[in-house]
Amino acid sequence: MLRALRVAFACALITLAVTGTARAAGGNYAFDGGTPAEQQEVHRALDASSFPWSVVPGTVTIHIAAGTPVQSTPGQIWLDSNLLDSGTFSWGLVQHEYGHQVEFLMLSDSSRQALTAVLGGKTWCWGSTTGLAHADYGCERFASTLAWSFWPSPDNVLAPEAKTDESAALPPAQFRAPVVTAVKPAATVAAAPVRRVAAASRKTAPARQRQP
Repeated sequence: MLRALRVAFACALITLAVTGTARAAGGNYAFDGGTPAEQQEVHRALDASSFPWSVVPGTVTIHIAAGTPVQSTPGQIWLDSNLLDSGTFSWGLVQHEYGHQVEFLMLSDSSRQALTAVLGGKTWCWGSTTGLAHADYGCERFASTLAWSFWPSPDNVLAPEAKTDESAALPPAQFRAPVVTAVKPAATVAAAPVRRVAAASRKTAPARQRQP
C-alpha cells in the first residue's frame, strides 16, 4: 500500500507539466535519417503502446543511423537502424527511449526522488553516481517500467524475467493507474494522430546521455 501511494503521488506530479502541451495522440516527433520502413517501425512501436505519447511537450527528433548508440537526451533520441530492421524486437527499446523523454521533460525533482525509491533504484540517473549498473539507475527503471506496463506483451523485450529486472518493481496495472490518471487531462485534448516525418537537422550525440 505504501508503495502504491508513493508512486501515485510521484506520477500525479506529471500533471503540473502537461497542461497545454498535448500534441497528436501518437506523439509529436520528427525523423532525421532512416528509411521509410525504419521510420514506420518507430510508428508501429509507439502505436503498440497504450501510453499517450502526445503528452510529451515539444517535438522529439528521432535520429536513425546504422551503428549509432541507442540513447536519449532531452528532445532527442538516437536509434540504430540495424535494431529497427529487427522488427518487433525493437519496439520495447523504442518505447524505452521515448520513456526517457517523459522523465526528462515531465518529472519534477521530487517525483524523481520518490520514483527512485519506488522502482528500486540506487540513484536517479547517470552522472550523479559512478560505478553503478544500468539497472541501478531510477531513470532506466522508470523508462523500462513504462515500456513494459503500457505494452505488456510477450513480444516486449523488456518483459521482466526476474524480480530484480528493471521493469519488475511494480505490476503493470499498479504502475499504469496513477500515470493514466495524471496524463488524462492532457491526453483528452489531443487531436487525431498526426506525426511529423519531415527531415530534421542532424545533431551529433553528446558524450553523456541516457543509455538504452
